[in-house]
Amino acid sequence: MDTLVARAREFATEAHVRIDQRRKYTQQPYQEHLKAVAQLVMEVSDDPETIAAAWLHDTVEDTTATFGDLEQAFGPAVAQLVAELTDASKPSDGNRATRKAIDLRHSAAASARAQTVKLADLTDNCRDICRHDPTFGRVYLAEAAALLGVLTAGDQVLYRRAQKTVAECAKRLGLPSPSETREPDAVPDPPTPASLSQRRAQRLFTAAFTARDIAEPLRTFDLAHPAPAIAAVLKPRDLEIAGLRGEGVTVGYVRAHDLGAGPADEHLRPFAAGQVITGDASLSEVIGILSRYDSCFVTAMGDVSGVVTRDDIQKPIVRMWLFGIITLVEMDLVERIRNHWPDGHWTRLLSAGRLDKAQALLLERRRRGQHADLLDCIQLGDKARILLEDEGQRDLFGFATKGAAQRVLKDLESLRNNLAHAQDIVTHDWPQIARLARRIEDTIAHFT
Repeated sequence: MDTLVARAREFATEAHVRIDQRRKYTQQPYQEHLKAVAQLVMEVSDDPETIAAAWLHDTVEDTTATFGDLEQAFGPAVAQLVAELTDASKPSDGNRATRKAIDLRHSAAASARAQTVKLADLTDNCRDICRHDPTFGRVYLAEAAALLGVLTAGDQVLYRRAQKTVAECAKRLGLPSPSETREPDAVPDPPTPASLSQRRAQRLFTAAFTARDIAEPLRTFDLAHPAPAIAAVLKPRDLEIAGLRGEGVTVGYVRAHDLGAGPADEHLRPFAAGQVITGDASLSEVIGILSRYDSCFVTAMGDVSGVVTRDDIQKPIVRMWLFGIITLVEMDLVERIRNHWPDGHWTRLLSAGRLDKAQALLLERRRRGQHADLLDCIQLGDKARILLEDEGQRDLFGFATKGAAQRVLKDLESLRNNLAHAQDIVTHDWPQIARLARRIEDTIAHFT
């Protein structure tokens, strides 16, 4: 096997294993999906970069890897292919139908090589979803039919195979053939049962912490400035990024480790469309960008003037924000338990030892004159475990199995503990930070 492909397979496998990602319905290791996509691509192409991109197509979307990591490991061509295969939408763009429309336009503009990988991905996902989840399969098939309408530059053998797969799945579910299938109506995500006061708190909380609160000033230089001179400014200050100006406007950036001889513009990197935000953008948006790119750029007065990297997520203000999100999650759990077990029978799902500790804490709080009930006195992890014992509640949270829910809970507890003890949260807890950011964006999107 080509060295590039072998390295891509190893990189992708390790990245998904590191976060213990699994297929939603079968709970197989996620690399089984990557392998299936890569094998479909290899049946029609021997291009190493395309096959490498097939292995890597979900790394930026799902793991801690960024486009910068992929460029450094596999070169700009592979990183660009993965960028074309990564959804362009974000939770704040709206409901599923709105986001899918954005992603459809993104796929339509992708190169023939990227569209070939997308066809393989569509084929494998279609088989998996329609076999295990007929209800969502009906939604997915309409989206797949729309995708087939724009993936016409991809390999034609794979295109016909994708068409056949979609048609067979539609027939199995009693749906019309893809040519008769129209795009789905807007399908809103299921709303959370949070109270009005909680929703207000969520809005206020997300608006109170913004990109400008954590951005560092972006040092800028003229395009013709000598690259070695810029490096001489950046390195002693341990700065990785500098902006480049053309006609008084910041038009892109350079990275310190790229700088060699010659003028700075020889090392210019243009800003990606999704890499620049305004100063009042939420921290959720910042984290969403840093899940894909090494740097997030912040504008002021119409020009890029600030930069945020993952190191800035360690700052006290972000740690406060994350603690707040966890508090909001805990409030949501309490409300769900009260709504689902109004008779208090949730206590049957708690071990005797945990229940005794909660009752002891309740007595102490009442002794101090505090208003509380038993549910207020159990730990965050216990509240989550009570809910996740119920299959219906797991479905509301989007968990196919109890094991998947328990892995997310373990991550949440790890983040909370590392926040409490001032530990490195970026190295150890980035997937959970990104997941919390998406959750808060999703919640706000439902009620705005």
